[in-house]
Amino acid sequence: MDATEKIKEMMKQRGWSAYKLAKKSGLSETTIANLIRRNTVPSIPTVEAICNGFGISLSQFFSDGDTIEVSSDYKPLIDCWSALSPEQREAALKLLQVINQA
Repeated sequence: MDATEKIKEMMKQRGWSAYKLAKKSGLSETTIANLIRRNTVPSIPTVEAICNGFGISLSQFFSDGDTIEVSSDYKPLIDCWSALSPEQREAALKLLQVINQA
């Protein structure tokens, strides 16, 4: 699936109009409408803005597998997790499991 088709599919899944995607992504409605109507290939900065609007990363957008949307509530946790060593991740996971059982 090309980038434009993927954008259309993600809009359809969410029930979003070009207007809503424009507002969420910070792009003009004309830009979004042109992508959809003309089937033009978006630039990387445009795709990046659209991904931000959808709340996904570029890697999630271009992956062939299922994507998982992460709300902004989880971003600090993911940022902290990414900075941990494998040993620290294991310890943090054990701590979270203990907390979850309480």
